[in-house]
Amino acid sequence: MSLTLLPQSGFSVMPWKNGGGTTIEIAVSPHGAGLDDFDWRVSMARVEGSGPFSRFADIDRCLCVLGGAGIVLKPLERGSVTLTQDSPPYVFPADLALDADVPDGPITDLNVMVRRGRARSFVSRMHGTQSLTVSGMADVTLMLLSTDARAVCGATVLSAQSGDVLRLDGRDVSCTLAAQDASVPLGLILIELWQTAQS
Repeated sequence: MSLTLLPQSGFSVMPWKNGGGTTIEIAVSPHGAGLDDFDWRVSMARVEGSGPFSRFADIDRCLCVLGGAGIVLKPLERGSVTLTQDSPPYVFPADLALDADVPDGPITDLNVMVRRGRARSFVSRMHGTQSLTVSGMADVTLMLLSTDARAVCGATVLSAQSGDVLRLDGRDVSCTLAAQDASVPLGLILIELWQTAQS
């Protein structure tokens, strides 16, 4: 059980699977896994224009808009879905063919992908409070910060900046987060990940 800081300066930049842009990889399991053999993967991407989403067989995907006006997802044979920074996380099959449109300019999004039968996830937005306690209910809990924060887990005390990620490993462990500036509400996206089978 441990709390570690994943600074944004250490995130890996790699091309999209379809070659249409670049993605920033935050964390992946197993460590060092590629796009075809991960159990779960958390990344961010900047979507500059309209086009098809990369397809991943046997993967479920959760999308959150982090910056920009919004994105419109257009699955084939289904109605379109519009996501903004105020929208709840949106889950859909990553092997579904769909196009994306950014009618009001580029956006930055968060992608959480899990391989069916090997991992599952739950993603939630948390904001509007000065402090909160995150209890480790999952095998791995990631906290993507949108404000500077201070985290305490037992004897471990970490300071993190907006855009950094805090990683909590292990169940039945908790950490307390507080905004470093008392006048700014704490904001983050909580990503809980369970390993349901080994690779």
